[in-house]
Amino acid sequence: MKTSEKNNDHRFKGFTDLSVWKMALNISERVFVISEHLPRKEDYGLTSQLRRSVNSIGANVAEGFGRKHKKDKCNFYIYSRGSAYETMHHLLYGQKVGYFAADDLSEIFKEINKLIHELNKLIKTVMKW
Repeated sequence: MKTSEKNNDHRFKGFTDLSVWKMALNISERVFVISEHLPRKEDYGLTSQLRRSVNSIGANVAEGFGRKHKKDKCNFYIYSRGSAYETMHHLLYGQKVGYFAADDLSEIFKEINKLIHELNKLIKTVMKW
């Protein structure tokens, strides 16, 4: 999210206008695709945890957008960042046990790291309000 993007700004009609939310949705889609190939025995394990954590990134951005007070907003953006790190953990675990190749994850990790950077900027911006 650009530093000038404030969610109480009239330019943003909804959370779907936020660049960080768009990034999160793109990452969710990519993780969904690679997790489709996980074994059935992981349906209630890694597959479920990975998909829940990656979807929490965007969901928390959306919830933060809807909050009125800056402390509430920041808390949800911080939760979003935490979910991004949790997603990275699940992906690394999947790689460690042989479900994912490092090459398949490198672009996703770049996107997640960029998202984390943008979330950090958003948090700092909101804190200055």
